[in-house]
Amino acid sequence: MEFHKIARSGQIPDGVVRRFFAGDVEVALSRQDGEIHATSNYCSHLDCLLSSGKVTDEGLLCSCHGSVFDYASGEPLCPPATRPIVIFPVREEDGHIHVGIDEELAAAAAKRRASGARRLTPG
Repeated sequence: MEFHKIARSGQIPDGVVRRFFAGDVEVALSRQDGEIHATSNYCSHLDCLLSSGKVTDEGLLCSCHGSVFDYASGEPLCPPATRPIVIFPVREEDGHIHVGIDEELAAAAAKRRASGARRLTPG
């Protein structure tokens, strides 16, 4: 697994979630009670951006429909989401945030609902 330096520690204050990239992989970084968390940036329910969500005591709240995801496991703690989000290993060293990504995690984070699922077809 390769760790990528994707942010400065000061860019993620407590209670904040923001979007960053590690190559082609989109990552939502959040900090709750001083601890940094790295997840995929798309909600498993309808692909809403988790970086637009909120940090709560329970987990990461998706702003679209209110699902909350556990910081450690990625499991949904309340509906409507029923599938977990991807959790990346993360470490904070020398004022920088490093996220661990391998091929398996990158592929899992890239999986989103089928693009045609919400597309209207003509005719």
